[in-house]
Amino acid sequence: MDNDFSELLSQAEQLANDIDGVGELPQVERSLRQVLDASNDLWSKVTLHEAPDIQAHMMLASKGVDLTQLSQKLDTLSTRKTFEPLEPVPEADISSYLKNEVENVLLSLIEGTHRRSSAAADQRLWDSIRQNWSKEMRQMFNALHGSSRPLDLQGLPETSTVADVAPVHSRLDHMEMAYAKEVIDYNDRVIQGGVRPQLVIKFAKAAESFNNMKVNELWEIVQYMSHIAPQFKDNPILTRTSAPTQSQLILQARKYLEERYKKYMTKLVEGNLALACRGGVPGTLSLVRSFVDLRVLGSLQGMLGLEDGQVDKKPIWPQLYYCLRCGDIDAALSCATQAGAQLADLCAILGALKSSPERALDPSMESTVRFQYRCNIRKSPDPFKRAVYCILGACDVSDEHSEVAKTADDYLWFKLCQIREGERTDSRSGENITLQHLQTLISQDYGESHYNALEQPHVYFQMLFLTGQYELALEFLWRIDKLKVHAVHMAIALHECNLLGIPNCPESPLLCVDPSDQTPHRRLNLARLIQYYVRRFNLTDMKEALHYYYFLRGMRLPSGDNLFRFCISTLAMESRDFSTILGRLEPDGCRTPGIIDIFNGVQAEPSEIIEMVASNLEKKGLFEDALEVYDLAGNHEKVMSLMSGLLSQVVHLVSQQGSLRFRLAAKATDVSRRIEGNKFRCSDETYRTFKTLRHLLEFFDKYHAGDYVKALELIVESGLIPSKTEEVENRVNNFRKLGDDICHNFPQLLIATMTILHSLYNRARGNVNMSLSSSRLETSMADKPLASYREQARAITSFAGTMPYRLPGDTNSKLVQMEILMH
Repeated sequence: MDNDFSELLSQAEQLANDIDGVGELPQVERSLRQVLDASNDLWSKVTLHEAPDIQAHMMLASKGVDLTQLSQKLDTLSTRKTFEPLEPVPEADISSYLKNEVENVLLSLIEGTHRRSSAAADQRLWDSIRQNWSKEMRQMFNALHGSSRPLDLQGLPETSTVADVAPVHSRLDHMEMAYAKEVIDYNDRVIQGGVRPQLVIKFAKAAESFNNMKVNELWEIVQYMSHIAPQFKDNPILTRTSAPTQSQLILQARKYLEERYKKYMTKLVEGNLALACRGGVPGTLSLVRSFVDLRVLGSLQGMLGLEDGQVDKKPIWPQLYYCLRCGDIDAALSCATQAGAQLADLCAILGALKSSPERALDPSMESTVRFQYRCNIRKSPDPFKRAVYCILGACDVSDEHSEVAKTADDYLWFKLCQIREGERTDSRSGENITLQHLQTLISQDYGESHYNALEQPHVYFQMLFLTGQYELALEFLWRIDKLKVHAVHMAIALHECNLLGIPNCPESPLLCVDPSDQTPHRRLNLARLIQYYVRRFNLTDMKEALHYYYFLRGMRLPSGDNLFRFCISTLAMESRDFSTILGRLEPDGCRTPGIIDIFNGVQAEPSEIIEMVASNLEKKGLFEDALEVYDLAGNHEKVMSLMSGLLSQVVHLVSQQGSLRFRLAAKATDVSRRIEGNKFRCSDETYRTFKTLRHLLEFFDKYHAGDYVKALELIVESGLIPSKTEEVENRVNNFRKLGDDICHNFPQLLIATMTILHSLYNRARGNVNMSLSSSRLETSMADKPLASYREQARAITSFAGTMPYRLPGDTNSKLVQMEILMH
């Protein structure tokens, strides 16, 4: 009993010593009555309806703001006095008058600025709405343009959302593959800097393997019409409408039609050798006479009015016409010579025509032909005689000579022979035909319905192309599903020859009008045509798609971006197969080549293309992909800054398999590994931010794993928050130097650290309670960790109250509550 009483006495003395001031709390020197009076006094000052004001006082006071003084200052301000109308003052009161004028000027400036700002904001709003609507409208029209068939949504390739998954099956058919091989071979030679082959010939040879005679004829037309003098790149339409170029176009078109007709005559004669009775000296004249034999027995049989007798028992004028139709002036001259003196004038005309390098009579000779036609030939019953004179002298251009010109080829050849420009026009009759007039007649007056274009696309294409309307012909061919592939490659081949007219803006419609061009010329948007064509297979045949995009390397968007790089960027973002297109980053930091390295050149630097892809990904908000691509480009500044921006959003979260935080942590580890021993090209501030966030990653990993001791050591080593009250001011100064990516995580960091301290405090306090039964020395030693934890908690709450950052409303209360629980 004595021992128990002695033990109770020692505990009472210890409590008394604590009350006397040995403990941490100050000694209370008031009686119970005094405490009651102080409480009533405080209660009288704090009423129930003033509670919100008191909370406001408490919140602002924690930030160093005196609400009472602030309210007094606000009461002194009055907007009514500032913006109310000014009272007039007498002019004699100079000081008041000047003050009034100054205030009037200030008010007018404020009102004018407000009005202009409002108008500018409205204008920018409507401009943005119009721009967005125009963009959406173009996309809708572009989606609907082209094929009249319903969209095959099931046949379209699916875009994989998983990178590094290459498509297996190609979507190119045998014709597309044949053309693509020629494109790749041509681009390889261009990239190597060698002599450029003629792309028209390469495509034409590839088309021969299709075993389609109609397609071969189309390419033959393109070959003939592209075989002209080299053109300048500036304005193909302007060059094409010049007199020298038009003369070349007309001669090439006539040459094609004449060679084609000669082949037709040969095939017809060889198929009817028994009736043709071919013999004599081989050549055009014998071929024509055999053909006339067939025509006399066929369509010409019974035709009345053939004049001037016969040569070799065959009508003379049909022979002359068909010799000219074949383009053989020598044969026509030989036939006219055999006719004798009755055609002496015609022999002189044909002789002059033969000696002309342009296959054209001089103006005086043409005037003679026209005079003879008006006097003697116009009323002749022989249609071939009238036709010959109309061809030689461009007479009666309105007469279609339907008895002779029975096909579209015959009609076009006849009109091409009658075209006269400049001084060679017939000023007396006023009836002339120019190439522009013929173009307008075919494309606008007659149009597709006249030639039944949908049923006979080859005929209408030929009429347009042979008259120099390349763009209209190719756009029409593009609208025929079976001929799309040929139209695209014809356009590419003409563009490489500088013969295709394209608009200045790649965002223009497929077929557009330039006000500076001569009617009825149009411009074909090659960029849009190639993008339409490639869209079907760009996700499965990326190499081929990029080779087609390479033809756009000389074009620029209105924003100034190179169109080739833009197409690569778009394809990379659609496919997300960055490793195939852009290359892969090896563990040692070196980039393995991708498809873009094939096009390494002046306008296709791989590093610049990768940089553009990364920039576009960043603009679209695909920051994780942009981070990978910037790493490929070697832009360490962007890698670090983007990594820091992404980490700052998830660094405090729990890491789960496959989550964004998990992927970023792996990427940060890889970047950190490559940093060691290598010099990264980035600013010191960016590197410090990244390194600090890496430290926070490790801290929060330990925190969520429950390893509080290691987590506390990490946060103390980081130097971000104070561990003693003496360090608060230094940590506040350091906080001002931190970036937003780190400051953004301070609320979670403070809560986590305080939670760690509270948990360790409770754990240590349990050890103290267990040691109460031991000696007093052991109890004092066990109290030291508790005091240390309370010291750190007090430093954290003090730091949270003084740091220049607006913490969430419940952060301070949680910190204070946990600190109180540690006392």
